[in-house]
Amino acid sequence: MKKIFLMLAMSFLTVGCNDQAVEIEKPPVVRTITVENDNAESEEIYSGTVKGRYEINLAFQVGGRIINRAVDVGDRVSIGNVLMTLDASDFDQQTRQADAQLSSTAAQLELARSNLERYQKLFDEDAIPAAVLDEYRTNYDAALAAHENARAAAQQSYNALSYTRLTADADGVISAVNVEEGQVVAAGQTVLTLVQTNELEVEINVPENKLPTIDQSAVIKFWASTVETRGVVREIAPMADAASRTYRVRITLLEPPSEIRLGMTASASFDAEKKPSEGFAVPLTAIYQSDNQPKIFIVDGDQVKSKAVEVKRFEGNQALIAGVKRGDVIVTAGVNKLRDGQSVRLNP
Repeated sequence: MKKIFLMLAMSFLTVGCNDQAVEIEKPPVVRTITVENDNAESEEIYSGTVKGRYEINLAFQVGGRIINRAVDVGDRVSIGNVLMTLDASDFDQQTRQADAQLSSTAAQLELARSNLERYQKLFDEDAIPAAVLDEYRTNYDAALAAHENARAAAQQSYNALSYTRLTADADGVISAVNVEEGQVVAAGQTVLTLVQTNELEVEINVPENKLPTIDQSAVIKFWASTVETRGVVREIAPMADAASRTYRVRITLLEPPSEIRLGMTASASFDAEKKPSEGFAVPLTAIYQSDNQPKIFIVDGDQVKSKAVEVKRFEGNQALIAGVKRGDVIVTAGVNKLRDGQSVRLNP
């Protein structure tokens, strides 16, 4: 009897412990986010680099050996400055030859002119036949043509001599030097790159989904300067970059600060993007479907309440929703396991 009594007592104790365990079951822990900036002004800022609108690849119009390089990368130059010089010995010789040929043809032309004038007088006096006069007139025409040809050849040799000096076509900065002194270069071979500084731009890259928000006017700020300026969009690339899927946008600076240099870091924001936000971005895990209606759970005290929302659009792993207000606490995970009015605990 004692054994039976002890077994019955232990069974009653076990049942009491199980009932107590059910009674102390704790509410589930949920992850949440708080609405901070709903209906606030949104503004996209794009980082970029200061560049010159025009980059010119400079080359000699004749070939030869470089005997002098007067600039290095980063040097500022003005229009007309001599940047490089070729050995002009051969070109000097060609100009002397051209001058000698020009003098020779000038003498031949003068002789032909004198002969023509003399025989013209004889013909006027009926002393010679017309055939003789025609012969001297032909000699004069040939001498004149030879002289004009020699003049053109001389001018060409002068031009070639002047081409041995490479000068700056505009004010700017040398961004690349491709040759050194002593090197032999061919005509048309790029030896320097000149970036013009009379018109500066900022180049940015814009994602394809943000391209419709790009306005003509932009506010430009610089990392190395507290001065900001305005710019105008000059060019938007017609095709996206194959790797980054972004579009190159070039913005002309209207009044660039004097301290701005090529290659500096800049940021651009557009007036068109300073507009009320369309909603609030939440993770996709915060949204569930009920009766074909997207909903979320709002934490109210220690309970969750279901709330219908409108999904404006999807952006990657997030959704832009309307129907929430500043201060709302939204459950972001495990929403499919919750029920309306259920008690929850917040993840600390």
